[in-house]
Amino acid sequence: MCGIAGIYAYAENAPAMDQEALQAIHNHLALRGPDGQGQWHSDSDRVAMRHRRLAIIDLSRKAAQPMSDDSGRLTISFNGEIYNYRSLRQKLELKGYSFRSQSDTEVLLYLYRDRGASMLEDLSGMFAFGLWDANRQGLFLARDPYGIKPLYYSDNGNTLMFASQVKALLAGNTINTAANAAGWAGFYLFGSVPEPHTLYQGIKALEAGSSLWIDQRGPGRPRRYFSIARTWAEAGERTSSSIRDPAPPIREALFESVNRHRVGDVPVGCFLSAGVDSGALLGLMQDNAGDPVRSITLEFPDFNNTPANEAPLAERSARFYGARHTTRRITEGEFQEDLPAILDAMDQPSIDGINTWFASKAAAESGLKVAVSGLGGDELFAGYPGFRNIPRWVRACAFPAKIPWLGAAARHLFHRAPGLHPKAPGLLEYAGSYAGAYLLQRGLFMPWEFPQLPNSELLVNGLLDLQPLKHIDSCLDGCSPKAYARIATLEAELYLRNQLLRDADWAGMAHSLEIRTPLVDAQLLRQLAPLLLQLPPGRAKNWLAAAPSRALPEEILTRSKTGFQTPVGHWQKNTPETVLPKPTGAGLNNSRWHWSRHWALRVGSAFQSHECSRTGN
Repeated sequence: MCGIAGIYAYAENAPAMDQEALQAIHNHLALRGPDGQGQWHSDSDRVAMRHRRLAIIDLSRKAAQPMSDDSGRLTISFNGEIYNYRSLRQKLELKGYSFRSQSDTEVLLYLYRDRGASMLEDLSGMFAFGLWDANRQGLFLARDPYGIKPLYYSDNGNTLMFASQVKALLAGNTINTAANAAGWAGFYLFGSVPEPHTLYQGIKALEAGSSLWIDQRGPGRPRRYFSIARTWAEAGERTSSSIRDPAPPIREALFESVNRHRVGDVPVGCFLSAGVDSGALLGLMQDNAGDPVRSITLEFPDFNNTPANEAPLAERSARFYGARHTTRRITEGEFQEDLPAILDAMDQPSIDGINTWFASKAAAESGLKVAVSGLGGDELFAGYPGFRNIPRWVRACAFPAKIPWLGAAARHLFHRAPGLHPKAPGLLEYAGSYAGAYLLQRGLFMPWEFPQLPNSELLVNGLLDLQPLKHIDSCLDGCSPKAYARIATLEAELYLRNQLLRDADWAGMAHSLEIRTPLVDAQLLRQLAPLLLQLPPGRAKNWLAAAPSRALPEEILTRSKTGFQTPVGHWQKNTPETVLPKPTGAGLNNSRWHWSRHWALRVGSAFQSHECSRTGN
């Protein structure tokens, strides 16, 4: 895992490369790669790349980056891991290519030389890279299918810059930092900034599963080479009722994915909660491990004697599988002490990530450079309430939603009703479609609440720019009509990608820790989707729990879902009141959703303050 950056002055009238800006960007990425750094400049001095290295595969200097092929035609700066690099290398060697290192980076160079942009279809892993092709005088940017690894770029009309982090590009002080209203609106809607937006007009995310070619004519259009929605649609076409027992193929696919994600020349640990996802992964890891796997669990004193305390059950899972376990205790005092560093490391605003920050901190303290996470299990195995709620809402509200003005009228009539959940007034207006129902399920602040929020004019304009229902609905382009597939696609395209995976990246990298996600894997999705579409609703997690050679204990499987959470809500009780009114609906005062709204306002304010201090305003 690494930090990458680069610049390409592609236009004839482009000024000389700003080496000072590139160095500032490079310096900002230091924690992403403490094991080495490198730089490369083209002969024309119109292209340059920088790299920060966290050494995981081939720890020698031969694997240092930026790396060029033997001809000097191709140069790459790469962040991530290619899990099938050994098999790809063997195929390339049969074609006559020779290698100087044992790294996956060098495989990327020669695979591009052999296949060009179509190389992306062969890769299994998480990646973001910039590759300079001197023969074609162009820069090739690419990002993995799920967007596990981030990649941002800025184009001013004559020069393009790219980097692993938004804040790294900002450090160069050459970016248009005017507020992107759609990005801000997306944050308050979803709790994270939806791709391809950022908070700034001058910076875009290269979307997951996409590539971008830049030559002397400038950037082309991003090309999407992978679609979660289409993968589910193809799975629906391949579904066969002839499979009587799905357990063996499910176990085999999961076992293969876990083994892929263990590739490397350093130990691989495991984040462990009391849930099915991480517990099953630990069991599968231990199935093929010669030594006990090192597992990490967080314990919060505020959760003692409550169902939210995951430590006791996690410790039982660790003992059950013979793991070498660490329980790390996190207090409010440590949270308050770490909070400035957390907000500084947070690359884009998010209402989550605190748990991953402390889990990564604990893993780094124990000497780990790589840890496996159970992220993606709920999206793939239908673990969220939305898998039940959204189809039910769509069926119930489909007809009322077709009656003009009914939904809007009901919302205006009831949105101030005492004791009513703030989302309830929007049911008739939104819940008749998958996009609207998803917004109700996942929404943090509803669109009709925006006029009462800070910077309301910016946010209301952002709603017009973002068009949230169209944005959500676009994720379903080409998707299967089956409810399971549609909810799984929305959760993966929106919540997983824009929040969970992004949080895992910034929080892990802040501690120079690589986080791997065996349940977030394009190959695994292709294998499991046809099987999962056949399973009875609500039973998918059972097959995950049964995948290890020793199935998870029943007490883990039957435990009520709490999520890998932190007591941020409790810790905010001593902070000043925000602009939010006191909730009056049943249970809202103590709800996680309610405190997430308070946290969002605090995070949003911190990012606004950061921008003001950065620009001197």
